[in-house]
Amino acid sequence: MATHLITGGGSGIGAALAGMLAERGDELWLLARDAGRAAQLRDSFPGARTLVGDLAEPSRLSWAFSHQSVPPQLDSLIHVAGVVELGPVADTPVATWQHQLNVNAVSPAELTRLLAPALRTARGHVVFVNSGAGLRVSAEWGSYAASKFAVRAIADALREEERQHGVRVTTVYPGRTATPMQEKVHQQEGAAYDASRWIDPASVATAIIAALDLPRDAEITELTVRPGA
Repeated sequence: MATHLITGGGSGIGAALAGMLAERGDELWLLARDAGRAAQLRDSFPGARTLVGDLAEPSRLSWAFSHQSVPPQLDSLIHVAGVVELGPVADTPVATWQHQLNVNAVSPAELTRLLAPALRTARGHVVFVNSGAGLRVSAEWGSYAASKFAVRAIADALREEERQHGVRVTTVYPGRTATPMQEKVHQQEGAAYDASRWIDPASVATAIIAALDLPRDAEITELTVRPGA
């Protein structure tokens, strides 16, 4: 039985992934921003354990974890949680830049640092669920894409650094996926939202599991998932 810690496990890709891993009998740890959300996650995934830490405040994660039990070993740490705010660079305030950078990039780096001993013990796997915006940028996506380009850099550096410890690192770049975040993006774009046009979160979760289950003689470093025809 493998042990996984997932951020963003309450909805979308994270929830689909948590459900699949729980169904096959793996041990789940789910990160929640507060105690109330932790209780909701435990109700949704009976048997799962939770850690509380606010990704919007990466400097407080170490303190938060010091007051909780953390897994002694992790077969995977899967960064799914994220936030998005669209807008022209010329109109985007510092607070918007900082919030997206904190949640999407700085906190995943800090979580990885804090959980590195557990990952090294298990020769585990770190998965960063990035975005197509981590590969290319469109107008009004500047601040979000900047945070996702940062995630790409973190993952690439981590992969080289942790190879000596047997830790694998995969970045997944999903295209538009039918999640609450995508619905919010459509609202910001002023476009009608039709979930059937986009990738099912379960399809992205299936791709992540394929990377996790790959035999140890190989490593999927990057994986791009796009909507089908």
